[in-house]
Amino acid sequence: MTVRIATWNINSVTARLPKLLEWLESAKPDVLCLQELKCTTEAFPAEAIGELGYRSAAHGTGRWNGVAVLSRIGLDDVVRDLPGQPGYLAEDAMLPVVEPRAVAATCGPVRVWSVYVPNGREVDHAHYRYKLEWLAALRDAVREDTAGDRPFAVLGDYNIAPADEDVYDIAAFEGLTHVTAPERAALTALQEIGLQDVVPRPLKYDHPYTYWDYRQLAFPKNRGMRIDLTYANKPFADAVSDSYVDREARKGKGTSDHAPVVVDLDL
Repeated sequence: MTVRIATWNINSVTARLPKLLEWLESAKPDVLCLQELKCTTEAFPAEAIGELGYRSAAHGTGRWNGVAVLSRIGLDDVVRDLPGQPGYLAEDAMLPVVEPRAVAATCGPVRVWSVYVPNGREVDHAHYRYKLEWLAALRDAVREDTAGDRPFAVLGDYNIAPADEDVYDIAAFEGLTHVTAPERAALTALQEIGLQDVVPRPLKYDHPYTYWDYRQLAFPKNRGMRIDLTYANKPFADAVSDSYVDREARKGKGTSDHAPVVVDLDL
């Protein structure tokens, strides 16, 4: 059987709902992992999405976070939040808050996590330390699924460019997050437990960027980053028949600043 799995930082599912529904109808993914919902779980448009044949598991509070898994091939064993997931202690808060940044589900023959890794903000910021702690919790949470025989992947917005060529100009990122050695070491730690980076092909230009800033004509100038990633175990990676960045979905007005990443499996 062929299974199409995708991941997309939607940058507000409410604002992008027409774009999302249009893309679901045209791309026809069997499973879609969404990030940055910017809506509460209760406000997630499950009914509109359900009219296209998708069940959904959403997790959000309405702020700058939120994740979901949509599936038309089954949606079972849903888990919200990573076991042992750290919270973020903001400067004006008394207690850390566990943010809705991870949701898992078994979709037919495949199990997936949809993750929205913390941004990190600045290297000397508390959010950066939180990001590294969160990534360590992710590694521990997925270790068991990674080692199994079932195809398994962690898809989402990692807010990390794995290599220098995954940003348009590495010199422009000197001293900034997303490219630091500790962040990339967290990706290496995922590889050490048996996950591998499924690198998509670009539909245009020579590198599969997945994110372009709204400002300074970054998209038409292709000043992008590859930060939306698929880390898969061997049964998943061995079944990949194609993977690509759907750059067309980034075009036009009212789009997300990320493009969907599609992975086709031959199981």
